[in-house]
Amino acid sequence: MNFSEALGSFGVSILLIAFVLNLLKIIRTDSLIYGLLNFAGAGIACIASYLIPYFPFVILEGVWTVLSVVAIVKILIRMQRSISMPTEEPD
Repeated sequence: MNFSEALGSFGVSILLIAFVLNLLKIIRTDSLIYGLLNFAGAGIACIASYLIPYFPFVILEGVWTVLSVVAIVKILIRMQRSISMPTEEPD
């Protein structure tokens, strides 16, 4: 197994771990860890696909990576809002 194959296998393994953890209801699709696993796995797989070079997967994994970043940003915004929301004071 050469470097690009090992790298791609590692990235795809991360994606599969996220998928299995979600199927087993250990993590939710709207959780930060799920987004981070998808970002890391897709990003690594995208780089490996570029190294092969197999551009249909570069596009697939690249879009997956970008959408994972969008999801992570939304999650972080939601987390920030829940932290900064003022609590009601009793009268």
